[in-house]
Amino acid sequence: MFFGFSSLSALRACIARDWTPQIGDPEITGWLTVLSYLACLALATLVLRRRPARAARGLWLAIAVLMAALAFNKQLDLQTALTATGRCMAHAQGWYDNRWLVQLAFIAGLVLGVGGALLWATKSLRGRMRGNGLALVGLAVLCGFVLVRAVGFHHVDRLLSLDFANLKFNFWFENAGLVLIAVNALLLLRRGR
Repeated sequence: MFFGFSSLSALRACIARDWTPQIGDPEITGWLTVLSYLACLALATLVLRRRPARAARGLWLAIAVLMAALAFNKQLDLQTALTATGRCMAHAQGWYDNRWLVQLAFIAGLVLGVGGALLWATKSLRGRMRGNGLALVGLAVLCGFVLVRAVGFHHVDRLLSLDFANLKFNFWFENAGLVLIAVNALLLLRRGR
């Protein structure tokens, strides 16, 4: 038995009914966001390589790893694969009617993990907050976006699908954090010369 399925291929077949590898956000805004993630990854890598005096190495390493993961996920839509896996397992193991408990535990774990990481980052930046605070705020905005998307409350999803200047709030929210991270990296790199 494999998570309630007779084989791994049976689980894969179940997941394939709800998710297949394809471009998750093929619109121009999706690709612009991927480019923003990659630009932040490149900038974080430059900060790590040049090591400006006020840069917090651990923060910028975490940002680089997160930017790579989120750029990769943006177009592969891996969170939908995770949701499909959970749904298949819930059906196979007989707890689909009580799935809200697992969803609640998952969301609580995600919120606690993100909150703990941001708290740890804030404490570890003592003395270097001035040089890295903008990136930390950007990271908090980005984590807030990820949490809102993970929770997936329908009224919040409706709000994010509204638009401003012909672009969805979803795009503005996600990219606001990326802009803050990029600006902080550019300031550090400029001061480090």
